[in-house]
Amino acid sequence: MTIFSKIIAGEIPAYKIAENDKFFAFLDIFPLTDGHVLVVPKIEVDKFFDVPDDYLAEMLLFAKPIAKAVEQSFACNRCGMAVVGLEVPHAHMHLVPISNVDDLNFTRGKLKRTPEQLKQAQEKIVAKLKG
Repeated sequence: MTIFSKIIAGEIPAYKIAENDKFFAFLDIFPLTDGHVLVVPKIEVDKFFDVPDDYLAEMLLFAKPIAKAVEQSFACNRCGMAVVGLEVPHAHMHLVPISNVDDLNFTRGKLKRTPEQLKQAQEKIVAKLKG
């Protein structure tokens, strides 16, 4: 069972953004920028492009309102999307508020955020999703 499956199952706490029967979105606790969200399918598949076709299409549709909420919640030019998949063997996409291409640079240091800062980011995004 991957760490993402444990998060989905509620065995590991997370700053949940959204969930449906197929997908789970939550804050990255070591974000590239504030508001960095991970979107994962509830099925365990290692490589993103091994995810079944119907899931891939639905994953983008699930992520779309989250990306728009991220853009509205943080000062940025847009919400960038990246698929890297080397850190955890569970397919996932990153939704990251970006102002320039370097904001999607996964080789630079990650931000260290307090639980309070993460909770505030979660609340901003969730409020925009509901609004």
